[in-house]
Amino acid sequence: MIEKYKSEHLYEWMVAVRRILHHHPELAFEEVETAKVLMAELGKLEIAYDYAGPGNAVIGKLLCKNSAAPVIALRADMDALPGTENTDLPFASCIRGKVHACGHDAHMTMVLGAAALLKASPPPCHVLFVFQPAEEKGGGARVVLESGALQGVSAIFGGHVTHHYRVGEMMVADGVITAQSDRFKIHIKGKGGHGARPHEATDAIVITGLFIIAMQTLVSREINPVYPAVVTIGMVHAGSAPNVIAEEATLEGSIRTTLPEVRDHIHRGLRRMAKAMGELHNAKVDLDITQGYPPVVNTTRETYIAYRAAEKVVGHAGLMTLDHPSMGSEDFSYYLQKIPGCYVRFGARRHENEYIPLHSPEFDINEEVLKVGSAFFDEVVREAAQDYFS
Repeated sequence: MIEKYKSEHLYEWMVAVRRILHHHPELAFEEVETAKVLMAELGKLEIAYDYAGPGNAVIGKLLCKNSAAPVIALRADMDALPGTENTDLPFASCIRGKVHACGHDAHMTMVLGAAALLKASPPPCHVLFVFQPAEEKGGGARVVLESGALQGVSAIFGGHVTHHYRVGEMMVADGVITAQSDRFKIHIKGKGGHGARPHEATDAIVITGLFIIAMQTLVSREINPVYPAVVTIGMVHAGSAPNVIAEEATLEGSIRTTLPEVRDHIHRGLRRMAKAMGELHNAKVDLDITQGYPPVVNTTRETYIAYRAAEKVVGHAGLMTLDHPSMGSEDFSYYLQKIPGCYVRFGARRHENEYIPLHSPEFDINEEVLKVGSAFFDEVVREAAQDYFS
């Protein structure tokens, strides 16, 4: 373990940058001012960058003299979330309805910190600093891949802050890290009528209630309990007045799975239930399933590289294992479908026993994690360069 993080001297600068980013959150594909801050900081570091305008990534480039050297990419996400911040921080969001409640402000700052370290002591490889748009919504990773900016990249590394661990703890694990995420929308059309004469109508709300309960049996009674799966109804829209039987209802939700066969079974089950529910209640039930982010699957060689780097930064005692994949999702998965790499997690609790989930209006980080993340990203580039040259 490095007794004093090599990024210690950058801490005040990183805190200042992180707070600027936190204070001015921008949603997916709208990260214009965020990109300006990043480009300004890269400029101060004398690191060249490419930027094709709003909706695209800012990609810093640190090139070495050996043109045949491997290319290592570090990724940070730029976008914030819709929502309201409830932290009372002096640098809390100044933009109504937008908030950095998922730590992306910290991720950007960590990669900037690593850029400063790598610029000061260049590694024997090329490095790309990928500040990506739209992780939360829209799959901005695909935009980066489709741009061709990552052609020739040997490995890519990314990470996420979390309150599951304390500062000075990191999770590095091989294989499946996050779940497949799919969205679905169900539209039920019955027959409207007066609340006093239900026999003349087909109540879309009653059908909706039955459908919600029935859907939960897909996981509780049809999926092997040792296989993770979640079916969530997040939105229901129906009705117009207390004394009117609703003719139509719409449900929207998500499916989280880690195994393809489980995912297929739930998809088939939803279609089966939609058809049966329509026939049972003499209603029209339409189901639309949209594929979301694939699972994040770390590659073995790059996981070992990340493990060695993390051990140098936080020590063996600071290394956490992953007993079960997270049921969350991450578009870093798109990179890993094309490029070997590893996605890690950084402990960021503000206080010893405080746990605040991501996306909460109260979410914030212990800014000491910026030292850990920047030191890790610096070290993982050096470990990767050494590994690929050996």
